[in-house]
Amino acid sequence: MINGIIHDAVLLSAFLGFFFLTLFCLIPVGLGEVDHQTGAPKSPQLVKKALIAFGIACVLSAAFYALIALKILDL
Repeated sequence: MINGIIHDAVLLSAFLGFFFLTLFCLIPVGLGEVDHQTGAPKSPQLVKKALIAFGIACVLSAAFYALIALKILDL
């Protein structure tokens, strides 16, 4: 019982770590034109970048889970 909870917590925290790492790497990419008054980008496309980060995090999490399932990594 406790082992399953710890296993799930490790997988969730790995997914969240992968998600936020990729999101923060993607935020400065392709900012485009900047508003000269505020200094902020006119079209940051945060939703698109969050969806891309979600997809990358899913792939990385699946690879991490596969490494655990194949007993290459041990929790």
